[in-house]
Parts: sequence; structure tokens; C-alpha cells
Amino acid sequence: MSALWGNIVGVVTLILMATFIGIWIWAWRPRHRPVFDELARIPMQDGRARTNRGETAPCCCERPDDRGPTT
Repeated sequence: MSALWGNIVGVVTLILMATFIGIWIWAWRPRHRPVFDELARIPMQDGRARTNRGETAPCCCERPDDRGPTT
């Protein structure tokens, strides 16, 4: 291995670490809390999801034409 390879690996590691820390800081910003709280409540809802406008929308696993298995 050459010294250049060591420098490249070091730079890539620093870039990936900075990217991870940047995403972590972005995710923990206070303005994102309402959105994340809403997303955290989705599994507790009774098959209907709320949209950003407060309307209800069908769950992603429900289809209007799904009547169960056919025999």
C-alpha cells in the first residue's frame, strides 16, 4: 500500500463522518420535530393516514378494489 492510498482512505472517512454528523444535526433541528412526531404516530392509527392538510388518506396497503382472496 502506498501513502497515497492511506490519504485517500483518510479523506473518504472524513467526508463520510462529516456527512453523517450533518444529517444527524439536520434531523435533530427543532423545526423537524412536528413532522417526525406525526410520522411516529402513523403505526398507531387505525388504517388511515393524515396528510399535511389534515385530510385522511387510505393506508398504503389498502386498495379500493381489494375484496380479499377469491376462490
